[in-house]
Amino acid sequence: MSIPVVANAYLLLGTNMGDRITLLQQAYHEIAGDIGDIINMSSIYETAAWGNKDQPDYLNQVVAVATLLQPLPLLEKINAIEKKMGRQRIKKWEPRPIDIDILWYADQIINEAHLQVPHPHLPNRRFALMPLQEIAPLLIHPLSKKTVTEMLNHTPDHLPVHLYKHKHI
Repeated sequence: MSIPVVANAYLLLGTNMGDRITLLQQAYHEIAGDIGDIINMSSIYETAAWGNKDQPDYLNQVVAVATLLQPLPLLEKINAIEKKMGRQRIKKWEPRPIDIDILWYADQIINEAHLQVPHPHLPNRRFALMPLQEIAPLLIHPLSKKTVTEMLNHTPDHLPVHLYKHKHI
């Protein structure tokens, strides 16, 4: 009989449709119920859309989750949460009520058809690096061997990312 192993995963939440704060709150509830304990969360950041810039600004936040789920079942749960919250995957970089990306899963390197961890675009996305750096600045990328802070300092992405001013949630 194997003993379940708890792994820390870092998830990036993003929303640019509807009541963005309420959607983030719903995502926390869904994550806590279906994925694991939220052990840390960054501030919320507002960013211009990346990729397709002709859409509303995003709110982004990174949450650290202690989970018993292995990476592929974790991705399945995330996809189910996104669908439950109204996400439809029609076009790349489209507006969405919620987007949840696995940025990091323990120290694992995963290269599957539908899952790459660490997230392959992480070093090139300031909107993901800034909130991750806030809660885990010294995580070392298992491929580049750079810390999150080093990746942020050297990212080629110069889109503005600002702390979102709002009431505490």
